[in-house]
Amino acid sequence: MPSGDGKEVGWRSTPDARWVHTVSRVYRVHATVGITTGRRTGGERVDQSDLRQISGRRKAAALLISLGSELAAQVCKVMREDEVEQLTREIVRMERLPAEMKEAIMQQVYEDAMARQFITAGGSDYARDLLARTLGTQKAGELLTRATTARRDQPFGFMAEIEPAQLASVLEAELPQTIALILSNLPHELSGRILTSLDFELQAEVSSRIAVMNRTSPEMVKEVETVLRKRLATLQTQGFRTAGGVDFLVRVLNSMDTRSERAILESIEHSDPELAAEIRKNMFVFEDLSMLDDRSLQRLMRDVNSKDLSMALRGASEDLKNRIFKNMSTRASQALRDDMAVSGPVRLRLVEEAQTRIINTVRALQEAEEITISRGREDVMV
Repeated sequence: MPSGDGKEVGWRSTPDARWVHTVSRVYRVHATVGITTGRRTGGERVDQSDLRQISGRRKAAALLISLGSELAAQVCKVMREDEVEQLTREIVRMERLPAEMKEAIMQQVYEDAMARQFITAGGSDYARDLLARTLGTQKAGELLTRATTARRDQPFGFMAEIEPAQLASVLEAELPQTIALILSNLPHELSGRILTSLDFELQAEVSSRIAVMNRTSPEMVKEVETVLRKRLATLQTQGFRTAGGVDFLVRVLNSMDTRSERAILESIEHSDPELAAEIRKNMFVFEDLSMLDDRSLQRLMRDVNSKDLSMALRGASEDLKNRIFKNMSTRASQALRDDMAVSGPVRLRLVEEAQTRIINTVRALQEAEEITISRGREDVMV
């Protein structure tokens, strides 16, 4: 996909966790727009008016098809069951869409995602500057309008345009339960940056409340918004929405720096060991080995039992297997392949136990700061 400077953007070929969640969020925005449909015969130039004639669900279906089955499956994993069901029906009903239209949809989604990422990273002014340098002033304005409008349509969406540190200074005056409610309704990366900016003791208390939170009523959300409206912005909400929970807190912690994450977990463990254990259990899964850089993978291989590795890889994706094979010597890689080839069927429980032992090794090496798990912006090398 061409970018504003004519270079090829390879984001579809590198489906890391950040892009999976970005695509999922973009889907939810597109899936709530108009219901009209449009057709093209192919070979024609696609502009914004053409895209506006395609229903949100059809657009999302075309997006998922264009991503390919592997990345599409990863996107679906972080969506609700009802969303996946609706989208699947649309894919089944969908007639052939011209290649030009699919590419135009992908381009629009990429640009929207880029705008959202820049806004989350540093606010509207920062996003406008970066987008203007990349795509030009006019295009940057269009993308920011689309991105910020979509955010305002979500609970507490107006807060995405404010600096995280400034938000933290405002929220520190609120009760921990109120802060937890607000953070549970924000994108997890933004929640992580706000949480990091809070006082340490408040970080732990808010994190605990996020983890045990389940559902919130529109009346409660409205009441919280009324308090913030005088200082920040106005937002209307409709219906119930899932908020908080262990899964959400895990995503928040994964977006924070390792030191802050460790400190929060240790504090939770002191007050509620069972909750801390559940959070740690969900912090890292075997497929997340793909987030290790090559040096870290090679370091991990030195401490992993070869039989455990052979057993654990039976439940791994082909991409992860290939990453691990690539980071082993030719001889060791071939021996591992041979062992996996000659072994017969095994119980899933044994595979999961082997994966757990390897995950525990990863955690130990991370605690010793001998490996690096990519968590987003703070791990980017410049």
